[in-house]
Amino acid sequence: MSAEPAPRPAGDRPRTPGARVALLVNPSAGAGRGAALGRAATQRLRALGHDVHDVSAADGSAAARAAADAVGATGADRPDALVVVGGDGMVHLGVGAVAHTGVPLGVVPAGTGNDIARAWGLPGDPVAAVDTLDACLRAGWVAPFDAVRVDDPGSAEERPAWVGGVVAAGFDAVVNERANGWRWPRGAARYNLAIARELPVFRPVPYRLVLDGEEWRTEGLLVAVANTGSYGGGMRIAPDATPDDGLLDVVVVTPVSLPRFVRLFPKVYDGTHVDVDAVEVRRARTVEVHVDAGGRHPRRIVAYGDGERLGELPRRFTAVPGAVAVLTPRAA
Repeated sequence: MSAEPAPRPAGDRPRTPGARVALLVNPSAGAGRGAALGRAATQRLRALGHDVHDVSAADGSAAARAAADAVGATGADRPDALVVVGGDGMVHLGVGAVAHTGVPLGVVPAGTGNDIARAWGLPGDPVAAVDTLDACLRAGWVAPFDAVRVDDPGSAEERPAWVGGVVAAGFDAVVNERANGWRWPRGAARYNLAIARELPVFRPVPYRLVLDGEEWRTEGLLVAVANTGSYGGGMRIAPDATPDDGLLDVVVVTPVSLPRFVRLFPKVYDGTHVDVDAVEVRRARTVEVHVDAGGRHPRRIVAYGDGERLGELPRRFTAVPGAVAVLTPRAA
């Protein structure tokens, strides 16, 4: 595997009274509030004297290319920051664009969960978030946080993806995959229906996990690889995970009966599920997740990171310290 490129230093151009900002908006975030919040953020940042360039695009693939192009600009065209307006999916896109570039990432939370922004110490209120961004841009408050590099352990050529928060690779990922195949219903109802459809038919998965070179074979209902503590709008899947310790928390729910799994599930909202004997938590810098070829399982498992589709297992996840620079008052 090739070595990681050295990050370029943030703020390598002289500071000006206002910053050059590339802004990326998810118009559908927050049940359709994203577009209005994006316009408001643009107007507010411009009123505060910043040079804002909207690089939003029609779909996720185009937005990822636009963000990468903006961050990759040179000289006077290089932004002082990339700012995303949306939920964890937009933060995911932003992390992928700025990882190992030194261009800071700013977030205006506009989704229904905003778990990553919360882990980075950012305000949940969009108006307060814009004013916080202004303060961070002017004062140079930038903090380094870990990101998760994702690649295929069987391919040295594949371009890695990046995750800011939590990877789902079990029941929760299967629910995501099923829900994303439906156009109706919309919003949370679609995921609730997918859960109801999956619960009676899902079977434990025979996993082969490799944690910093040590193999761990286990059956599991759920495997999460966590850089931050929560996902899905406040589910504290890995309550002790922090995005600046260089480690990933690996949470495995071993096979239990359906009634017990249903009783266990609500505990994830306060993090007390990790105290149950069916839940095991380990830590590592690098984690490979395979579906054990020797076991029989009728489903292929597709991993999701920050709620976004990463691809079918196996996948390797590596905590990369300081891979993303974030505009946050934690740096004050």
